[in-house]
Amino acid sequence: MGLHRVPDARGAPRAGVAGIVARWRPWAGDGLEHLVLHERPDGVVAESAVVADDFAARYRIVCDAAWRTRRLEVAVIGAERGLTLAGDGLGRWTDAAGAAMPGLNGALDVDLTLTPFTNTLPIRRLRLDAGRSADILVAYVRAPELTVEIERQRYTCLERGRRYRFESADGEFTCELEVDERGLVVVYPDLFRRVR
Repeated sequence: MGLHRVPDARGAPRAGVAGIVARWRPWAGDGLEHLVLHERPDGVVAESAVVADDFAARYRIVCDAAWRTRRLEVAVIGAERGLTLAGDGLGRWTDAAGAAMPGLNGALDVDLTLTPFTNTLPIRRLRLDAGRSADILVAYVRAPELTVEIERQRYTCLERGRRYRFESADGEFTCELEVDERGLVVVYPDLFRRVR
């Protein structure tokens, strides 16, 4: 991994702009995600393109300096649908038109099914010590449908900065995530593996 200069629209590196580049492949089947992550003192911006087996999408996530999600923009490429969510960092959300979404009240993170990156959001925000757990609410976004609902999840730190257990609140889904020093997923068993 490492820092890479991000090219401008002509393909030339932009001076002073560096991003962390990560790529994931699905555990089975074809596909690739290419993500560029910018961490700055005032917040975090992640931009990504995902090619899955039967669709392609792009998304952008903006977080504040405490890793609370402030905005999600996701669109299925070639389709006439997209989704925008804006959070206030305190658990209140609005849609693209600015209408309140009370069904998401209490969620500080988003969980976008097409990427392992959204696991990084609570890992970085919670900063759990080894052996500690936290129950959280997320705005759970299915792709390519782009439906959203609130979901309760649990994160447990098994080894700080290396391994976390991720569970759905109903206990129907549990997995052990291996991450790097930035909290980016390296191995998400049966779903994603990091290739860069």
